[in-house]
Amino acid sequence: MDRRSFATLLPSLLAATALLPESALSQAAGDADHPVKGEPTPGFGASKGQLPTIVSGVYTPGKGHGSNGHESFAYLAGMLTAGNIRLEMHESVQQPGAVHEPVGKHLHSEIWCVKEGICELMTNGVIRTMRAGDVGICCAGDLHYVKNAGDTQCTYFVITVGPPEP
Repeated sequence: MDRRSFATLLPSLLAATALLPESALSQAAGDADHPVKGEPTPGFGASKGQLPTIVSGVYTPGKGHGSNGHESFAYLAGMLTAGNIRLEMHESVQQPGAVHEPVGKHLHSEIWCVKEGICELMTNGVIRTMRAGDVGICCAGDLHYVKNAGDTQCTYFVITVGPPEP
């Protein structure tokens, strides 16, 4: 990704980080899905159409879930007060050799920020490689998947921005 592409993407990334709350309690033992005030991760598990409004603060990861070499940690999901925009963020970990996630498309756009490892991003049949520090984007409506393309685990953050989905 060149500087111009990154500069185009930067406002979305800054908007997402501006939404992360200011403080959070350290992760507590127990059944809480999300350590902030012992409440469930905002927006996860809520029925569609009942997403909470995202507030300023710090969001820490909830309990991991997944299978078949994939694990995901939810940070937040909810609606922004400015406009009818849904924002969701989670961290994903894929082990080497794991089958890629199902090919999908959505009403929202997705931004991937690679933390470690090598990932393969397919959008509309075009495969690109992402390495630690890279940022990938999939615009709304594009067919896509992400998979581990290396021999070590790959970890990346996923930020979704778009309208509420039915």
